[in-house]
Amino acid sequence: MRIVADENIPLLGAFFAKQAEITTHPGREICRAHLMQADALLVRSVTRVDPALLAGTPVRFVGTCTIGTDHLDLPGLQAAGIAVSSAPGCNARGVVEYVLSCLLTFSERTGKAWRSQRVGIIGVGQVGSRLANTLTALGVDCLLCDPPRAERGESGFVSLDELLAQADVISCHVPLEHQGPHATKHLLNAERLARLAQGTWLINSSRGPVIDNQALAALLLQRPDLQVALDVWEHEPQVDLALAAQCALATPHVAGYSLDGKLRGTEQIYQAFCAHFQLPATLALSELAPTAGLATIVVNEQTPTDWSLDRALRWVYDVRDDDARFRAAMAGLPVDQIAKVFDQLRKHYPLRRECSHLQLAWQGAGDLPAHWLAAGFSG
Repeated sequence: MRIVADENIPLLGAFFAKQAEITTHPGREICRAHLMQADALLVRSVTRVDPALLAGTPVRFVGTCTIGTDHLDLPGLQAAGIAVSSAPGCNARGVVEYVLSCLLTFSERTGKAWRSQRVGIIGVGQVGSRLANTLTALGVDCLLCDPPRAERGESGFVSLDELLAQADVISCHVPLEHQGPHATKHLLNAERLARLAQGTWLINSSRGPVIDNQALAALLLQRPDLQVALDVWEHEPQVDLALAAQCALATPHVAGYSLDGKLRGTEQIYQAFCAHFQLPATLALSELAPTAGLATIVVNEQTPTDWSLDRALRWVYDVRDDDARFRAAMAGLPVDQIAKVFDQLRKHYPLRRECSHLQLAWQGAGDLPAHWLAAGFSG
């Protein structure tokens, strides 16, 4: 058995070395010639996979260690008889923590308490639902917009127009759909962006083309009141550096790049691979995950709990670090170097664990405050 894989998939050898011979390549460089003797192809979001890539190869299984599948031609692969598996929910917690960090940063810069803002969540799937649950448990008022779910008769959703009119914060978590009744390309177009209320905080960690980047750049020239965080870009890995300069926070598609999220993605595809080829799945992430980044913080009961919570969230992940690295790396770059540097920032991303790996030890009477556990920490 032979596997061709993106070189950036963590624990690839640990999970698959006993099952197959593995060859790795940079994800954007994987081509048909690499696959002429491969039984399976394992990718992340940067590799476009369609029947043309696999034509004439023995590949019969494609696994993407990501939530999203817009880089896969699903109808074409299905018609060609290729089995496809993704990793739904694998990096959802990392994205939730990215959004929380954006809220903390915008709160600091504007002087507005982040837990008093009404957060509008566009797209309530694996990521959006977890974000809503976390924010609600922390006492934050949320508006949910998910037209496909609303059309299926599910309750609790508002229209996009209602969300734009009522939300203080807008966070995008939709898949990229280019056409059809629920197309999301330029979902936030010039007309909708123009309706953003004074002082809106706008966060996009879904897919770049969900927001019309050209229209957003034009708007930001007129609306310095807006706080915008972009982790994804319309022509990624090429980035509009003028737009990045106008954003309050700019990062290189790393919102879900926690080590834990990547490892869960590998494990989910390992399980799907074994099921497809009828092999025993004998390994589990709990046996293989590294311990680097695990820590304990002792919290004294006399310390204000809201202050302590904000500090702990920032200890786990501070989006300002990624923003600073992004701006430093992109400063003065010629256009033909932007995409290469963008990919290098992702490839060499520093260690980042999730809240569940930070244990909070409570010094005082009673138990750890409930909202700390709601934020995802372990007690």
